Amino acid sequence: MITVRGVSVRLGERDVVSEVDLDVRGGEWLAVIGPNGAGKSTLLKAVMGLVAHRGEVTLDSKPSARLKPRERARLVAYAPQAPALPPDMTVFDYALLGRTPYIPYLGRESAHDREVTASVLDRLDLAAFAMRRVGELSGGERQRVVLARALAQEATVLLLDEPTTALDLGHQQQVLELVDRLRRADGLTVVTTLHDLTVAGLYADSLLLMAGGRAVASGRPGQVLTEPLVGRHFDAHVKIEPGPDGRPVVHLVRGGP
Repeated sequence: MITVRGVSVRLGERDVVSEVDLDVRGGEWLAVIGPNGAGKSTLLKAVMGLVAHRGEVTLDSKPSARLKPRERARLVAYAPQAPALPPDMTVFDYALLGRTPYIPYLGRESAHDREVTASVLDRLDLAAFAMRRVGELSGGERQRVVLARALAQEATVLLLDEPTTALDLGHQQQVLELVDRLRRADGLTVVTTLHDLTVAGLYADSLLLMAGGRAVASGRPGQVLTEPLVGRHFDAHVKIEPGPDGRPVVHLVRGGP
């Protein structure tokens, strides 16, 4: 579904993403992890076509550079980490923007567009906020509204940049479980950036570890979340052990490194 070959992104005088390759199969969940400044968010922007880059990105066997904006938007939905939100727009109307690729030029949304939007708000526990103005929401509520717009797009690929930022524990789980259910039910392909390594290993099928703009490790969670790799690239003293389901759980160890 997603193929990236030799992608590099240069900002100013340096490459913030350098020669990254990755493959994401249809229906797979890939989590991109790494320390701050590793290039995770920039890589997602390159896949979405939001930043100039070298190398090739292929989406659903189609070169990304050749996709028209509407075609791309029906294929890929992107939820940035901290977008600028119009404070006076209602939650419903903002989420409805996700239906833009399906609305004719100079046309209006259909009843189906509104039904899809209402369903997404309900799934994200936002139905009670539908007529609230975006500027009145808390940080966690705004983050869910951003995700609602992406899900309303009904794309086959979701690119989610830190989708759990500013969410409390319950809403983190709610959002991740919803994404996982949609992925399994509808065959969605999901690429997320995540800071919480245990959460990344719990939900994702595979991980890509980035450091210094480069991909330094990739594979199943148990192959990437190892004490040597995490300790080296995060400059942290950790203990990693299998959780109840066998997936790795990352613990910080006091007093190190």
